[in-house]
Amino acid sequence: MTKIMFAEALGTAILVLFGCGAAVIGGADIGFTGISLAFGLAIVAAAYGIGAISGAHLNPAVSLGMLAAGRMTPIQFVRHAAAQIVGAIVGAGVLYVIATGKASFVMGEWALGSNGYGPGYLGEYNATSALVFEFVMTFIFVTVILGATGTGSTAGFAGLAIGLTLAGIHLVGINVTGVSVNPARSIGPALFAGGAALSQLWLFIVAPLAGGAAAGLVHKAGFTRA
Repeated sequence: MTKIMFAEALGTAILVLFGCGAAVIGGADIGFTGISLAFGLAIVAAAYGIGAISGAHLNPAVSLGMLAAGRMTPIQFVRHAAAQIVGAIVGAGVLYVIATGKASFVMGEWALGSNGYGPGYLGEYNATSALVFEFVMTFIFVTVILGATGTGSTAGFAGLAIGLTLAGIHLVGINVTGVSVNPARSIGPALFAGGAALSQLWLFIVAPLAGGAAAGLVHKAGFTRA
């Protein structure tokens, strides 16, 4: 179990470092498309690198979806989620050390790729838009994961399908919330950024978990299961 937890922590750290790092370090040069690809490619890398060890959930919402679908036990969910949160914090910490090495770097309200909404945040969408986006997109994301890794799926292509789906979600929604669909990914940067990022963190925990659980229940009921 220690090996599984280490794999989940490492994979989630990679996700935060690649995805949020692309936004913080290269965002001005690569734009939303580049950031979206960074998140997607991080998932692909982790899926093929550590997927055989832990399943490479890298996301408490995914693990909760697996639990709701009957593919994890409660204790497995708790261990996965704890490891994912630790990994996200480590990834954000590494990014913080790198980013603050630049003299002109400023820790703003939503620093280090933090998720947010409302006045001052990217497209300035309100809380309702953010809540709906995070719930629906997490539902779709976890549905794809359950299908791509379940009975009848094409062997060897799950990591690619999942990574491309996450990239697509980012292409749609970076301007809305920065895209979470992952409580751990939101927790890591918010702890360092503080301020608005921390006060708005609840939405990026509640909505993705609800979306993931809903996807798992729908899958268990057979509507999205082969």
